Amino acid sequence: MIRRRARSDRKRCVTLVLQSNPLKRLTGLGFCAVAVSFAAPANAQSDEDLFVEANLLSIFYHELGHAAIDLLQLPVFGQEEDAADVASILLIDALYESETALDLAYDAASGFAAEAIAREEGGYDVAWWSEHGPDEQRFYNSVCLFYGADPEGREEFAEDMGLPEERAETCDYEYELAADSWGPVFDDLAGDGYPMVFSGQGDSLTTDLIAAEVEALNEDFAWPVSLTAVVEPCGEANAFYDPSGPEVIICTEFEPHLRMLFGLLD
Repeated sequence: MIRRRARSDRKRCVTLVLQSNPLKRLTGLGFCAVAVSFAAPANAQSDEDLFVEANLLSIFYHELGHAAIDLLQLPVFGQEEDAADVASILLIDALYESETALDLAYDAASGFAAEAIAREEGGYDVAWWSEHGPDEQRFYNSVCLFYGADPEGREEFAEDMGLPEERAETCDYEYELAADSWGPVFDDLAGDGYPMVFSGQGDSLTTDLIAAEVEALNEDFAWPVSLTAVVEPCGEANAFYDPSGPEVIICTEFEPHLRMLFGLLD
């Protein structure tokens, strides 16, 4: 059984304000930047750290989804990247008490929005050929899935994030389908096995966060083989699962990239 965590030190100091349709179409293009603004934060650096923390956790859970698919030899009907995204939002919903999970979901979904802004401002086209879905779609999928876990309690979240009614109508079903798929996997990981190992050096938010998260997850999950979570320089802002380790690698370059994304949301 996964135990829900409370983080009393995690408090949002900002209010996320989006337009009714946060992803506006541009003629001849896909989607343009997400219109997001923050209301006068009391401590901008603290808010930035919370955004970075939420997105690092979301990314880490995504890569753990890849690890579970590989190490447990799970069948994947569709894109594996989509399945890993689903695992990430389900873990946010399952591991944390409701208020903390809500904070994480706001920031993690906004990370996809910020990536869309960065792409538009950089003049890049949507990489339709990529194994990852467009950031706009990942934004809405994350919002829908988190909302679908508690439609009555998270109606304001769906409204804040501009989730269209047409999509909101199916989100509870989408959540149930996802939970029925990943739930038995999480149950299997709660059995006997090997604890995850952390490897990383230096003093940074990323290193401290992932080290603490590995320790916390070891109270909930065990793996069929020894799995290592690594924080190290990669030469790029990235995170990935390496089955040859097996290792989940979080690149140190990701933290400054996330801080840049936070700046795009201001």
